[in-house]
Amino acid sequence: MANTQAGLPVLVAGGGIGGLAAALALVRQGFSVQVLEQSPEIGEIGAGMQLGPNAFAAFDALGVGPRARSRAVYTDFMVMHDALDEYEVGRIPTGEAFRARFGNPYAVIHRADAHTSLMEGAQATGRVGFLTSTRVQRVEQDDAGVTVLDQHGQAHRGLALIGADGVKSVVRQQFVGDPHRVTGHVVYRAVVDKADFPEDLRWNAASIWVGPNCHLVHYPLRGGEQYNVVVTFHSREVEEWGVKEGSREEVQGYFHGICPRARQLIDLPKSWKRWATADRDPIGQWSFGRVTLLGDAAHPTTQYMAQGACMALEDAVTLGEALRAHGNDFVPAFGLYQRSRVARTARIVLSSREMGRIYHAHGVERLVRNDLWRGRTPERFYDAMEWLYSWNVGKCLAQG
Repeated sequence: MANTQAGLPVLVAGGGIGGLAAALALVRQGFSVQVLEQSPEIGEIGAGMQLGPNAFAAFDALGVGPRARSRAVYTDFMVMHDALDEYEVGRIPTGEAFRARFGNPYAVIHRADAHTSLMEGAQATGRVGFLTSTRVQRVEQDDAGVTVLDQHGQAHRGLALIGADGVKSVVRQQFVGDPHRVTGHVVYRAVVDKADFPEDLRWNAASIWVGPNCHLVHYPLRGGEQYNVVVTFHSREVEEWGVKEGSREEVQGYFHGICPRARQLIDLPKSWKRWATADRDPIGQWSFGRVTLLGDAAHPTTQYMAQGACMALEDAVTLGEALRAHGNDFVPAFGLYQRSRVARTARIVLSSREMGRIYHAHGVERLVRNDLWRGRTPERFYDAMEWLYSWNVGKCLAQG
């Protein structure tokens, strides 16, 4: 066991969902944790997110299952419609049979509520400290630990570093230095109060309308008092990866030919957040001695599988289990963690790219898409989802 510097924490770069989940996993292995967050406050931007059964398995393993469950909205089904003619492409029930198959429900939640659940759990341990307005600039390491230098010239010493600093990870840039891949797809996100949301779309479901080079998503949040609205389109501009305030005029300029029932979604929000999306090609190494990556820093993905945050939660649980398996010896534990996660997360990244193509099909490809799931039973849908939703802590580590 290589942790001889009593009193030193493990450092976590990033106070988002992945960083807080990592902090909880580390505390459960007996460590204290120092979270370094570049923003002035610990928080979460965004709107809604979807939680598969694998996410609930992770929340439970991190000790915050009841908190997250109390804030989630449990859907009755997932449904895909063709945005041109309202054809129902596929419907997947997420009720009792779904829960029986995967051991957990399907739900939707506001990102801030998921983050709050993790934050409350971290604070309750009394072993997680936070430094805000602290941006990692450089990482140095030796046989006994790591030193993180921030933008103020301050040095932070720890036993190890978890780089959970998001899609533009400074930690990844230092150790990997690979380019990102701008998709050209722009995502607009907003939350709309129930009173302003169309009655004919108030379904207790994760709903998507798929159209040529675009799609629209909606689902309830916070007990059905709000609705998450997400619209995605292929930009006509040259995009740069980032987030900014959206323009109502811009989003109104897309979605031509979309059926009126779906198109009304873009007329609802009073304000939008605009994401120009990107991902990175999967990599086979994200652990470097006493430094490892987690969440979007390790495997940034597009949103089409609705699994970005879920994968970060799984990462954190797997990291903790790898440390347990190796007696808290960081270097071999980080190696096991990496081996356990690379193929699964790469599958998410690559599947998400392909799912984006399926969603945005046009012409004959649209007809093929609409025929893909015709007549498929719920059990066949569940079989196809087995690899994704059956994940749990008991089988998270790579064998051998």
